[in-house]
Amino acid sequence: MNKIKIDISQALPFINAEAFHELEREAEKQRNILIAGTGKGNDFLGWLRLPSDFREDLLLRIKQDAEKIASGSGLLVVIGIGGSYLGARAVIDALEHSFKSLLPGKKAPLIIYAGHHLGEDYHASLLEVLDQYDYSVAVISKSGTTTEPAVAFRIIRDHLEKKYGKKQSADRIYAITDASRGALKTLADREGYPSYIIPDDVGGRYSVLTPVGLLPIAAAGFDISRIIAGAREMQEICFSDAGNPASTYAAIRNALYNSGKKIEILVNYQPNLHYVTEWWKQLYGESEGKENKGIFPAGVGFTSDLHSMGQYIQEGLRILFETVISVDEPNSKLVVPTDALNMDGLNFIAGKRISEINHMASLGTMLAHGDGGVPNIRITVPCIDEEVLGQLIYFFEFACAISGYLLGVNPFDQPGVEAYKRNMFALLGKPGFEAEGEILRKKLI
Repeated sequence: MNKIKIDISQALPFINAEAFHELEREAEKQRNILIAGTGKGNDFLGWLRLPSDFREDLLLRIKQDAEKIASGSGLLVVIGIGGSYLGARAVIDALEHSFKSLLPGKKAPLIIYAGHHLGEDYHASLLEVLDQYDYSVAVISKSGTTTEPAVAFRIIRDHLEKKYGKKQSADRIYAITDASRGALKTLADREGYPSYIIPDDVGGRYSVLTPVGLLPIAAAGFDISRIIAGAREMQEICFSDAGNPASTYAAIRNALYNSGKKIEILVNYQPNLHYVTEWWKQLYGESEGKENKGIFPAGVGFTSDLHSMGQYIQEGLRILFETVISVDEPNSKLVVPTDALNMDGLNFIAGKRISEINHMASLGTMLAHGDGGVPNIRITVPCIDEEVLGQLIYFFEFACAISGYLLGVNPFDQPGVEAYKRNMFALLGKPGFEAEGEILRKKLI
């Protein structure tokens, strides 16, 4: 059953109706190309049928390893960057108690992250924490040579081996990597680390529904079978229904882009969806930002950011549109109490649920921003649980692929991310980069 609804009524007044209908027809054409596997980047379509093809034996193995991690570790350190950690963090943060680390008697390990930046103080602080806890590591990299996670893994592996010894450490390191090649694969085979394969035809930002995302999510105590089931439902909808929400989303955002709206802001009204926004930003930014075109993906958390970014959105440059994730029913119920003094003047909302107030803030903001020239797309889900998140992940992935095809780019490569790496290696003096390093240093003088 489709649990995702899309409402584009607050965006339609900003675009030409016939142009939008043409894009809808083109989106359907590109959807068929995507499913047939004849479009750009078709060697990276392994994610497309992951939900329907997911093997039960692999699912069982992930669950068993997650239980093993939970039984012997208070922490699981997930080492990865970009898609290697953002998908797992999006799901875990969305489902987890906001103050889990402060709750007594927690059962599942706390999931923490490393290798997603080069912050020295962060990683030094992490080592101080790892001194205090039993922990395991999930290191995620196809090559094993991406700088940020490789540096973090060196540091943490050294700490782990000093703490537990080489043999016991090997049982605490889970390598999620290439099937047959690369530095991490070679090390895992040599040291005997439990390993999982990142399929060759699945790029990092489309890898949430592989062991890359599923092992940390399962270790955090969540039901990965329901995530796969939700994704499978959305796959069926996207494959069989020409009017599916993913195609509609791809068409409307491209219609807005063509009308001059170059920045899309993903808006959430639930703080626990912050990393869903961060995952979405990478998915769309890395997939579409090519050949000097593409919608720039940004994100805000309302109502907090209405007191900061809200001013710009309301009255700044009219190059924005918003996509709002709306949740019908939170998992908790909390009402505003009556106050006899009523010094804050809020007794008029006494007895109302916070979710109702939040919803009215959302509707009021949508109307205000629309009046100010900012179109709104609304994506509504009934609640936040594993099945809904599985649907939402696949929805955004499928829509991203169609949207990239509508733009005329390959949504599955990322050639632009190599430029900074080459300069960094040259400035650090990597062998073979000496001449480039000298040129760059002169530029910086």
